[in-house]
Amino acid sequence: VFVPVFNVDGHERFAANQRPNQRGPEEMGWRVTSQNLNLNRDYAKADAPEMIAMLNFMRKFDPILFVDLHVTDGAKFEHDVSITFEPRRLGPESLKPWGRTIRANVFPKLEAQGHLPVDFYPSFDDSDDPASGFSSGWPPPRFGTAYWALRHRFGLLVETHSWRPYAHRVKTMFDVCTALLEETAAHGAEWMVAAKQADDAASTLSGTPVVLLYDSTKKAETIDFHGYAYTRTRSDVSGKFWVQYDESKPQLWKIPLRDEVEPVVTIDAPKAGYVLTAPMAPLIAPRLTAHGLTFTTLKKPAPKTAIESFRGTAVFKTAPYEGHQPATITGSWSSATEDLPAGSLFIPIAQPRAELVMHLMEPTLPDSFAAWGFFNAHFEQKEYLEDYLSEAFAREALKDPKVKAEFDARLKDPEFAKDPERRLAFFAARHPSADPKLGVLPVYRVATPPSSN
Repeated sequence: VFVPVFNVDGHERFAANQRPNQRGPEEMGWRVTSQNLNLNRDYAKADAPEMIAMLNFMRKFDPILFVDLHVTDGAKFEHDVSITFEPRRLGPESLKPWGRTIRANVFPKLEAQGHLPVDFYPSFDDSDDPASGFSSGWPPPRFGTAYWALRHRFGLLVETHSWRPYAHRVKTMFDVCTALLEETAAHGAEWMVAAKQADDAASTLSGTPVVLLYDSTKKAETIDFHGYAYTRTRSDVSGKFWVQYDESKPQLWKIPLRDEVEPVVTIDAPKAGYVLTAPMAPLIAPRLTAHGLTFTTLKKPAPKTAIESFRGTAVFKTAPYEGHQPATITGSWSSATEDLPAGSLFIPIAQPRAELVMHLMEPTLPDSFAAWGFFNAHFEQKEYLEDYLSEAFAREALKDPKVKAEFDARLKDPEFAKDPERRLAFFAARHPSADPKLGVLPVYRVATPPSSN
């Protein structure tokens, strides 16, 4: 199945000089949609109508191999294509060996055709220093290939090099796709068996530790990388380092590659699943449907349900990103009892895409609905004490030795000590009028499916 144009709006915004970091064609499209959204940041949060259509399309066909065709920006060098994909180093055990086979079979074919492929994204660790080398981690599921690999299929990103001439890039992409189709024809049926094994294994993750994020380690190997002679000087315009490449002088660089990955976030899966409270259901349910996730809607209230609730704090980005104000969320789950209203959603963990469920529902993960800002209002204090009331209450509260000791300890923090608002907020949080729901998200973990009988 081919989707020749995903970003229709960007395709039609056609003109010269749209991508100054690219050689040809004479005119080209634009990176984002008419909503100014980058579709390759939208797979998890699923804001754009194009993305909803794509997710539904992919759910219908369920391709074993998802190939995302791009042209990279970046430095000048001789390598003409980057092919990064998983599962290969990480992901389901049943698929990783096949991922390594794809690498072993496809790259020699491309090299025999005169290409110089690499199996990492060639972006320098320090953007203005080629000697810094590369790190090969793996991104969160906002990106298409990471998203599809998370669904136990092969997610493969092809990036032809922007400084190669347009005709060369077209031929490179043709050769890559041909090699991948040949590999799929030879082994696709076996891949599908392995993918089914991964789906079945994911359905049994209840209560077990699940690795959800990886990053590269500090371990490095020195690689031969085909670059060009360059100079790196301090710019009198910007004050930054300025790298200038001489394409008439090919040069073999010996630079570090950090290609080993390790788990950096592991979270125990809930025993039964997640509950999303009724007020948020209309916003989130269509996205769950597009992702192909199983969930049910409570037709009646479920009183006195044992849950785990998440209370935390959020550090918000100062600028919007992809139409949201994302947050880095910290906090913890704790046991509680809640009356769940009718209309709440129960999302079981026992389903083939259990890891995707966790990425969307665990607040501390970077592509969760919470981290994308869908629940930002829950971090906003709506009721408050006037300062003169806080001042009076503070003096009463400080008569408690425990409160005084805690306040004195906080005063040792210079930033806290010089901030009058934070000092008064310390006491307002201890006032009987303090909002017990502040910082509590509308997502719960449950050990048993909620009953509305």
